[in-house]
Amino acid sequence: MKDELQEFERYLEHLGGGLGHADRQAGLRGYCIGLMAPLARKSVEPMAAHLAPQATRSRHQSLHHFVAQSSWSDEEMLRRVAQWVVPAMDFEDGGWWIVDDTGFPKQGEHSVGVARQYCGMLGKQDNCQVAVSVSLACLAGSLPTAWQLYLPQQWADDMARREKAGVPENVSFATKWQIAQAQIEHLVEQGAPKHTVLADAGYGVVTAFREGLTAMGLTYVVGVTGQVTVWPPGHAPLAPRPRSGRGVVATRQRLGDARHERPLSVKEVALGLEPTQWQSIEWREGTNFTLRSRFARVRVHAAHREHLRTEQRAQEWLLIEWPEGHEEPMKYWLSTLAENITLERMVFEAKMRWRIERDYQDLKQDLGLGHYEGRNWRGFHHHASLAIAAYGFLMAQQLRQPEGGGKKNSARSEEPALPTHYKPRGSPAHAAPRPIVDHNFAAAYRRSLAQDAAALPMLPARKHKNSFVTQ
Repeated sequence: MKDELQEFERYLEHLGGGLGHADRQAGLRGYCIGLMAPLARKSVEPMAAHLAPQATRSRHQSLHHFVAQSSWSDEEMLRRVAQWVVPAMDFEDGGWWIVDDTGFPKQGEHSVGVARQYCGMLGKQDNCQVAVSVSLACLAGSLPTAWQLYLPQQWADDMARREKAGVPENVSFATKWQIAQAQIEHLVEQGAPKHTVLADAGYGVVTAFREGLTAMGLTYVVGVTGQVTVWPPGHAPLAPRPRSGRGVVATRQRLGDARHERPLSVKEVALGLEPTQWQSIEWREGTNFTLRSRFARVRVHAAHREHLRTEQRAQEWLLIEWPEGHEEPMKYWLSTLAENITLERMVFEAKMRWRIERDYQDLKQDLGLGHYEGRNWRGFHHHASLAIAAYGFLMAQQLRQPEGGGKKNSARSEEPALPTHYKPRGSPAHAAPRPIVDHNFAAAYRRSLAQDAAALPMLPARKHKNSFVTQ
C-alpha cells in the first residue's frame, strides 16, 4: 500500500504540472480522493463533507472554485493522464480508437447542453446532456483521451443561455460525428498512433465520417444500419456519360435505373448470400459461456451520391452478424481492414468496441462521472476530466499488475483473448462488476495526508512538450 500511495503522489505531481498555478494542487488532490471515496453521490457538497467533516463549508467553497471557476485546461489534463497511462498499455495484439457518446439524465433546462434527446443510459429520448468521447484501447484496458459536450442546435443559437452557462465563443453547433472527427484529427496531429477506429452505427452511417478517417490514414470498423447502400460484387454504377459539343465532358458516374444496375442495401446483400458463406465464430470466452455467433463478409464499394463522384469508392469489407434462430441479420459493419485479414480477427476487432461500455460503467458507477450538479460548461468538463484522471491512475495500476494484462511478462500467446472480467453490452444484469476502485486505498491516502501534511509540496508549474506521449 505504501508504494501505491507514493505512486499516487507522483501521479498527482505529474498532473499538477499542467494546472497553471501551484495553489490548484490541493484542489486536484482533494477532488480525486473525493471521487474515489465510497460515497453514494460524488458531487461537490458530499465530497467536501467527506474530506473535511469539521470544515465542510470552506472545503466546499474551495472544491467548487477549483471545478467550476478555475481556468485550467481540460485538454492538458487529459493529455497528462494519457502520458501516464499509455506506457502501461500493451499494443502488441492491437490498439483501437473507440468513438462513442454517453448521456446524463437531467431535470430542468438550465444545465449547459440539456435538451430532449436520445439518452443511451435510459434507452429512449428524454431530458439529458450528451458528451462525445474518444478512448484509446488495448486488449486489457482503455482510457478516454478526448471528451466534449454535445451542444444541441437550440443551445448553440441561444446567445443568452450560452453566455450564462459560459459556453466558449469558439464553440459552435457541431453534430456528434463532427465532434468525434475533430477529436481524432487533433489526437493524430499531436502524434497519437494511427490505430483502427471503432464506432457504432450512429457514426458509421455517415459517409463523410468514414471518408474523413480514411483521409487521415486510419482504418476503421464501424457499425451501419441495414439501409446503408453498397455495390456488392457484380454491381457497379453505369459508366460516365460524355457530353457532346464544346462543353466540358461529364465525368460523374450515372446511377442505373430499374432496367440497369442499382446499389443494394446491406440487408439485401445479407439476405442474398449463400448458406455456405456463413460461419460460426467464437471471439472470446465469457464469464459464464463462450461468446459465439454466425458471421459472413463480402467485399463491397460504399454507395452514396454516386452521381456527384468522378470515380467509384475504394473496395472495403461488409461484415454481417446473423445469429442462429434470428429471422434476419442483427448487425452490420463496414471496414477498411486489410483484404487478407481473417474473418476471426475481423470479428474480434469489431467486437472490441464494447470495451467503451466498461469505461462508462466504471466512470459512472464508481467515479461519479454523471454526478456534477453545476450548470456551466467549464464545470461540466472539469468534473469529467477529473473523473477520467482518477480512473486513469486506477487503470494504470491495474495494467501494471502481472494479472492485469498490461505490459507482457510472458511469451505472446498464439490467440489473444480478452480478460475474463470483460463483459460486452447485453451481459446478464447480475454479472459482477470489475473492482476498479479500491476504497481502502483512498482512505489510506487520506490518513497519510493527515499524518504528514508536510509531504504535500506546492509544486511550480512545469513545461512539458505539447504532444500525445505513448512511450
